[in-house]
Amino acid sequence: MKKTMRKYGWIFVLPTLAAFTITFLIPFIIGIYLSFCRFTTVTNSEWIGFSNYVNAFSGNTDFLDALWFTARFTIVAVLTINVFAFALALLLTRGLKGTNAFRTVFFMPNLIGGIVLGYIWQLIINGILINFGVDITFSAAYGFWGLVILMNWQLVGYMMVIYIAGVQNIPNELNEAAFIDGASKWQVLKHVTVPMVMPAITICTFLTLTNSFKLFDQNLALTKGAPAKQTAMLALDIFNTFYARAGSEGVGQAKAVIFFLMVGLIAFIQLRLTRTKEVES
Repeated sequence: MKKTMRKYGWIFVLPTLAAFTITFLIPFIIGIYLSFCRFTTVTNSEWIGFSNYVNAFSGNTDFLDALWFTARFTIVAVLTINVFAFALALLLTRGLKGTNAFRTVFFMPNLIGGIVLGYIWQLIINGILINFGVDITFSAAYGFWGLVILMNWQLVGYMMVIYIAGVQNIPNELNEAAFIDGASKWQVLKHVTVPMVMPAITICTFLTLTNSFKLFDQNLALTKGAPAKQTAMLALDIFNTFYARAGSEGVGQAKAVIFFLMVGLIAFIQLRLTRTKEVES
C-alpha cells in the first residue's frame, strides 16, 4: 500500500498543486516583483528598487496612522468577540430550551456579505446619532466603535459554534470529579473548561485576528475612512493608495507586501503561543 502511494500519490496531489501554483503562488511572486517597480499594468513595469517602500512611509503618515488604528481595533475586536462567543457557548451548552434556535440566530449574521453589513450598521448607527445632530463620520471614535460592534455582530455567532464544539467535547467525568473535590464553578471554568477548549481558542483567536487585520468591505461601507482618513484601516489605505492617481500603483503594491508580511508574522506568533498553551493544558 505504501509503495503504491509513493508511486501514484503525486497524481492525486498534482491538481491541487497546479491550482495553488496558478491562482496563488505565481500571482504572489509577481506581486512582490511589482512592489519594486513603477507600473500601470503587469506587462508595463519599470524596476525602481526600494523607492516604493520608502514612499510608503515617507510620503505621508497615512500608512502608519492606518496601522495604529488597525492594531487598536484588532486588539479590542479579538478580545470582545472571543469573550462574548465563549460566554454564549457556555450558556447554550447547559441544555436550556430553544438553544438550537438561538444558535441559528447568532450564526446568521456571518452569512451576510461585508458590504451589506457595513451599510446596514451605517443606517442603524446614523439613525441613533442623528438624534444628537451628528453621524458616524463626525468623530473617529464613532467609526472605531461602530466597526467593533459590526465585527462582533458578524463573528460572535461563528466563533460561538466552534467554542460549542470544544465545550461539548469535554468529558463530563472531569467536571464531576472537580465538583466532588470541592472546586467552585469559577475554578472548574479556569482549570478544566478553558484548558480543555484551548484548541478551539487557538482557532478562534487566529480567525478573529486575521479577519480583523484584513478588514476591508465593512470599513469601506461603514465609514470610508472618514473623518479625514482617521478610521481607514490598512486594507482600505492600500486600496486608496493604489487607485489614488496614476503612478501610485507601485506604492500601493509595496504597502500590500508589507501588510502581508505583518499579518503573517503576527498570525504565526499567535499560533505558536496558543499551541504552546494547548500542550501545557
